[in-house]
Amino acid sequence: MARNNGILKIEGTLQNLTFYKGQDGFLVKTKSSISRKRILRDPAFARTRENLAEFTESAKAGKMLRLALNELLQQAKDNRVTSRLTQKMSAIQKLDTVHVRGKRTVEQGLTTDAGRALLDNFNFNDRAPMESILLAQYSVDDQNGDVSIPGFVPGLNLYKPEGATHVSLRSAFMAVNFSTGKFSGGISDAENLLIDMTKKDILLSPDSVPSGTGNVFILLLIEFYQMVNNTQYPLRNGAHNSLSIVYVG
Repeated sequence: MARNNGILKIEGTLQNLTFYKGQDGFLVKTKSSISRKRILRDPAFARTRENLAEFTESAKAGKMLRLALNELLQQAKDNRVTSRLTQKMSAIQKLDTVHVRGKRTVEQGLTTDAGRALLDNFNFNDRAPMESILLAQYSVDDQNGDVSIPGFVPGLNLYKPEGATHVSLRSAFMAVNFSTGKFSGGISDAENLLIDMTKKDILLSPDSVPSGTGNVFILLLIEFYQMVNNTQYPLRNGAHNSLSIVYVG
């Protein structure tokens, strides 16, 4: 793959070159002369088939997690979150020492401390990482999903974007079974605050706890708003909102 830096920005196929527009601009790649049928059957492509199978598994796991967190994810994500999460899932998958190559799973990788650590503190909006936005200590209760921020002062404990007048905090407590594709859990009510120097103890409790099995995730969402004529509007369409995994079990 290469960049198309020419004057003409075209899309389509010309001889053995394919021109297309991606997130990084206009790109060009050569067409492969190897057929799909050969890749799926030829013993010479055994490693390729293993890699394809494992990529499919890691992409599926990433999609499953995004689906489970969709309500919060719609408020805070960047345009590369899908690929970034798939990369994490792929790294977790490689920690599976039980299954052979081509059949390793994210689920097995997450049974390891190293696997869970790869998702801990994952930021869904890379433009607003939680560690740069929230300047206060917090704690999580992995039994009931509570997220606590004692003595929270919005005007002191937030790195707020220009124009923000209010902030909203929510949490989620989810269990995702990467084997069955099922998930369950709940989301807390929003704690909406004026960004000033008023101190408050924050306790975010989910409206329900997970009822199924699987890996447990606790997340924290910070959303910024601007008050105009007594109405709060999402600041810059949520570009500065932060969503992070704060616990993986």
